[in-house]
Amino acid sequence: RKWLVFDGPVDAVWIENMNTVMDENKKLCLNSGEIIAMSANMRTIIEPMDVAVASPATISRNGMVYFEPHLMGFNHLIEKTFRGGLTELQDLDRTALRTLVDFLVPPLISFV
Repeated sequence: RKWLVFDGPVDAVWIENMNTVMDENKKLCLNSGEIIAMSANMRTIIEPMDVAVASPATISRNGMVYFEPHLMGFNHLIEKTFRGGLTELQDLDRTALRTLVDFLVPPLISFV
């Protein structure tokens, strides 16, 4: 598959023009009258800050995933790794690794 990823602020005119891409026909209709068809293996992801200027038609064409800002971070990834992964480690090693991760990762993330 090929992915087109759009990231950034959503402009009302721009997002309305994307409605034809998000339809079943998957064609981008430009203001010039030119039509660009997406191939069957192409998909789009739009990662906006918000959808305040998007119309109900645009919203209904998308599968929306909303995350509260305080849920965005790395802790859930660490929890998942320690819960389901690292099966090859002994319990003592897993505990030592978790202590190191808890001690080192937050300051490193803040530094970056």
